Amino acid sequence: MTTVLIALAVLAVLGAVFGAILGFASKVFAVEKDPKEEAVLECLPGANCGGCGYPGCSGYAAAVASGKAPVNLCAVGEGPVAAKIAEIMGVENVSVVRQEAVVHCTGGGVDHTKFNYLGIKDCLSASLVAGGPLDCAYGCLGFGTCMKACPFDAIHVKDGVAVVDHDKCMACGKCVEVCPRHIISLEPFKTKKHVTIPCSSKAKGPVVTKVCTDGCIGCGICAKACPKEAITLVDNLARIDYEKCVGCGICASKCPRHLITVDDKPSTFQPVPKKAEVTEEAQEPKVATETPAPTMTEETLTPEIAKAEGEVISETTQEAKKEPEVVKTKETLKDPKPAEDTSKVE
Repeated sequence: MTTVLIALAVLAVLGAVFGAILGFASKVFAVEKDPKEEAVLECLPGANCGGCGYPGCSGYAAAVASGKAPVNLCAVGEGPVAAKIAEIMGVENVSVVRQEAVVHCTGGGVDHTKFNYLGIKDCLSASLVAGGPLDCAYGCLGFGTCMKACPFDAIHVKDGVAVVDHDKCMACGKCVEVCPRHIISLEPFKTKKHVTIPCSSKAKGPVVTKVCTDGCIGCGICAKACPKEAITLVDNLARIDYEKCVGCGICASKCPRHLITVDDKPSTFQPVPKKAEVTEEAQEPKVATETPAPTMTEETLTPEIAKAEGEVISETTQEAKKEPEVVKTKETLKDPKPAEDTSKVE
């Protein structure tokens, strides 16, 4: 019994001594934290998604406090969080452009396969086997690697292709990093209606038509139709410059493959308005061609033509004045005839 008490007393004394030493060391060797860093960290949502490019929320808070990162990189918190951080840092609030992940594949080539893949259900593993089972070298493999990487459950595989739930997407970029075919990207949603080209194929048109039902064939019709010149062809693939795009959707109505979407809806959903607009535009030039003469003469009339026209008008007025005399002469010529007739009757 005495031995047990002595052991307990020794442990208590040792604990108190080491505790005091640790407390003293924590005071002496303490690392001072910037109060702004702690305040910024409290504002962040704590998702630790890494979408800002830093290792978690604490890493981003440290970068902001040291002035190495802007205040609007938090994709999860977006505008409200950026406004709070800007207030803490004493800088002007910077508007946050909402970004979301977009899968550049419609799944139109899921039925065109080279072989039946029975291996591990992972996109990276499938892509290592003869480049993947799809005939299209740029199509979504549909094994859900991006779905597993998403911390917000914002992407799912439907009908063999990954589909993003834009209500849940926080633009963390995890899906972009893990996709072995690099067909997922973050796009800025700057306009009321978001236009996107869900295709990644760089193959030429004849090749695309053999392996996909609605892939981009690089015809360039959308680029020619765009009034803002926001679409260009790069490596046989139409690409949108979102600095110029206004979300009008004209490109979607002109696409012969019905590939381009507006707010995730293909152009085939709006055929009637597009045809009505085309017919109205086609009728306008007809009206203009029917009566071009007055506008042309009024705009192109020169002083010499005006003088000539004045001379013609003066001549016509003079002829109009002479017309009554001509009528009188005709009447005088007609008068003798009835006079001769009456004399014969008598």
